Amino acid sequence: MPRFLIVRRFSVDESEMPSVGRKSRELVEGDFPEIVWEHSHVVVDGEGTVFTYCVYDAPTEEVVFEHSKRLGRHNVESLHEIAGDV
Repeated sequence: MPRFLIVRRFSVDESEMPSVGRKSRELVEGDFPEIVWEHSHVVVDGEGTVFTYCVYDAPTEEVVFEHSKRLGRHNVESLHEIAGDV
């Protein structure tokens, strides 16, 4: 199955990220069982903007975008299929 790196810019602050993470997991478990979440990194820039860098296994980019749309509260900055690891 393809693996994707998705970069998101959130419209919430860092303290709200645990609830966003729970909602994301609930969506995967309930509505997107074909997505396998591997891991995420949360980065907060100097202005307090929250970004996440997430790795998902998913059958298509469209499935990842649909999950993101349903999650809300962010914009997808970029989505890349992972070619491999070193």
